Amino acid sequence: MQATTTLRRKIVRYSYLKLMGSSVFVSVICCLLAYSLKHITGYVQERIAESVVQLDHRLFIILPSIGITAIYFLRKYAFQNRKNKGIKEIYTTLETRKDHLPFFKIPSHYINGFLTVIFGGSTGIEVSTVVATATVGNQAYKRLHPAWAYKTELICAGVIAGVTLLFGSALGGLLFALEVISRKCSKTLMISGISSMLVASLFVYYMDAAPLFHFAAKQWRWQAIPYIIILALIAGLLALYFTKIVIYAKSFFAGIKNNFIRVNLGAITVGLLIFFLPLLYGDSYHGLGEILESSLHGSVNWLYILPLLLLVLLKPLAAALTLGAGGDGGVFAPSIVTGALFGVFFAQFCNHYLGTQLIIINFALFGAAAMLSAAIHAPFTAIFIVASIVPSGYILFAPLLLSSLVAKLLAKKIYPYNVYTYKEVAHS
Repeated sequence: MQATTTLRRKIVRYSYLKLMGSSVFVSVICCLLAYSLKHITGYVQERIAESVVQLDHRLFIILPSIGITAIYFLRKYAFQNRKNKGIKEIYTTLETRKDHLPFFKIPSHYINGFLTVIFGGSTGIEVSTVVATATVGNQAYKRLHPAWAYKTELICAGVIAGVTLLFGSALGGLLFALEVISRKCSKTLMISGISSMLVASLFVYYMDAAPLFHFAAKQWRWQAIPYIIILALIAGLLALYFTKIVIYAKSFFAGIKNNFIRVNLGAITVGLLIFFLPLLYGDSYHGLGEILESSLHGSVNWLYILPLLLLVLLKPLAAALTLGAGGDGGVFAPSIVTGALFGVFFAQFCNHYLGTQLIIINFALFGAAAMLSAAIHAPFTAIFIVASIVPSGYILFAPLLLSSLVAKLLAKKIYPYNVYTYKEVAHS
């Protein structure tokens, strides 16, 4: 009996070692994939936008149409009319051992995410990266067979590496995998997750350590708590607005049978929005940086505040139209950008008209965390991702936790589903 128990322990230990090795292998590949997509997309997006500004602003109107039309033809001919459905694809493959993410999902999401953003589609590469890296994990599971029980673990290992590289937050990557992808926690998930985290953390440290924005967070004061709660409640409602218009846009465009009209109706509308508000171009991270810079030095009046409010309302709309027309992307970048813009608007408004002394950069981060948390129903993911996009972000851990939880609880209370889960309910 004792010999049997000892043998079983050796088998389990060997199985765990194989899982760790497989997770490290998956993480290395996914780090390279995410790093290349992030930096190539960022570079090309900025070069195209700068060229259009120098040549003719009216080109902004047609650029999204070029990108999404290219995606349509790639989907039809190169990828045999097989559609990308974002994170729902991962949920589907996790529900059954026999259903797998096919290999073509890696180049499909990589290329389509790249084309969407560089031509101005108002979303980001985050979901494209997540599905591509999840597919790497799934393909490793099929080919390496570390153990038939570890499909979820290897998919999560890929996702963790991808998210870590995008935001520089290993904990954000791990929590996203647990809160959003697997929606559970186990010993084997932690083994694969920590293995992937360590590899991705080393990659970030040596290759990509610079945060997304260079504005450092500042020490917060407890007197700001009532304003943080109000901000979080409104951000929760904004996230609901975003969720609803994404669902509606996808449903509306799916009902258009003419492919030319479906692609160009949404894409040209996005182009028109970008023509009037260039900050809506692509993932908008560069534009958000400019807003944060000007908010620290510029004077505040209605000519400053009204465009901010317009951007808060129109960024989710532009993202929804991009996705509805056939662009590849998700709600990560639009949620972070919209929430941060709303945080700037809220703090500037309160400081100018109510005589408060709210710290602009801090409230931009509170807004970003609140809206991301409410949009994807993942408050702890939102905290660590947002804390990592600026220097010294973790000094705001407590207020980020407060804003994330308040926004998520309100959003889920009003509407219990997000853009990843609503169709599952509709089909059940």
